[in-house]
Amino acid sequence: MALEKILVVDDEKLIRQFTAETLKRLGKEVSIAENGEVAIQKMEAESFDLIISDVKMPIKDGIEVLKKAKALHPNALVILATAFGSVESAVEAMRLGAFHYLIKPFSPEALEAIIEKAEEHTRLLKENRFYREEKKNFHLIAQSPAMKKILSDLEKIAKSQASVFITGESGTGKEVIAGAIHELSLRSAYPFIKVNCAAIPETLVESEFFGHERGSFTGAHVRKTGRFELADKGTLLLDEVTEIPLTLQPKLLRAIQEQEFERVGGTKPIRVQLRFIATSNRNMQEAIETKIFREDLFYRLNVIPIHIPPLRQRPEDILPLARSFLDRFCAENHKPKKELSERAQQKMLQYPWPGNVRELANIIERTVVLDFDPLIDAEHLYITPVSPKPQKSFVTLHEMEKQLILETLEAQCRNRTKTAALLGISVRTLRNKLHEYGAESSEE
Repeated sequence: MALEKILVVDDEKLIRQFTAETLKRLGKEVSIAENGEVAIQKMEAESFDLIISDVKMPIKDGIEVLKKAKALHPNALVILATAFGSVESAVEAMRLGAFHYLIKPFSPEALEAIIEKAEEHTRLLKENRFYREEKKNFHLIAQSPAMKKILSDLEKIAKSQASVFITGESGTGKEVIAGAIHELSLRSAYPFIKVNCAAIPETLVESEFFGHERGSFTGAHVRKTGRFELADKGTLLLDEVTEIPLTLQPKLLRAIQEQEFERVGGTKPIRVQLRFIATSNRNMQEAIETKIFREDLFYRLNVIPIHIPPLRQRPEDILPLARSFLDRFCAENHKPKKELSERAQQKMLQYPWPGNVRELANIIERTVVLDFDPLIDAEHLYITPVSPKPQKSFVTLHEMEKQLILETLEAQCRNRTKTAALLGISVRTLRNKLHEYGAESSEE
């Protein structure tokens, strides 16, 4: 996709003119601004596809132009130009959302190359958005009040930069909600990297997160890029984050706070710009109290908490989800469209779904694959009955005390002196207790 309207901002007239002329030869519509203040006025008056701005300028610098551009036109790309000795400021600007930077003085070829890269990025972004519009996420279906509230807040949450902590039982759809947050965010054109913290061996966790240099440990034959680096500018999902070893949590906390880390065996700091989403199926208060998870790390990640209730607590969602899965798996397996009978629907509503939405999806897929009837009845559903757990009977402390005293009394042939001695109480206390229970006994 072509970037047609471009704003060039530079306080040096020759560079401003050179940049504008090069862009015009590429067929671009170019506006110019001699400083950041004029640039902001132009951005307030009209929209631009791309802004190329010098970093160091009087009145308002390139960073202020970048921030204003992101506020006024979030989809516009910003490229910052900087002198060779000030590359750090341009790199910092990329952390704030700049697309790329140019080192001054730059050649026409360098400018053309970065414009080509920006146009390729915009083209992919448009294609991805079209794909997302065409392939609606069928999982985001909600009829229950709890899920409707989550989905109604999702876009607001996604547009923020805040970390999100999603809790809920296994199979409730935590990863689906995390994916939706990324897809709805301004980072959707960048990577969505998932880390299953429970599946990584403890000895490899640090390398998976931060990467390693060649030769940093036995078996490290090549340099490895870690998940933090792969997710740069995008979203990093820390799935089941409470499974991360306690010894690594301080380093993870620092990397999240500073958005900076070093590869294992490396000495060069690597800076990234990430949005973090964490999930857990644990009770977080218990995880903190039992020293499984650091409290400071939890509060760093838990800026926006989302709790997904289990499916058994939101029965309104069962049938809409089942019908959605039914349509999907019929299409995927080239089967004619199927329907659920009334008996099948009732069976599904009465089942407790211990595996939540994941179990529901698996059962529907299994039924579609193994059954050929167009109408799915109750007996066609491959649901394994859940045996009810035996219920324990509970009594109060008062009842337990009464039972103990009376049984001991009977065992001592109702002798108060021996009974009191065995129970470790005085005869007077025993007498009062027996009076309270309405039980009399003879004294030996």
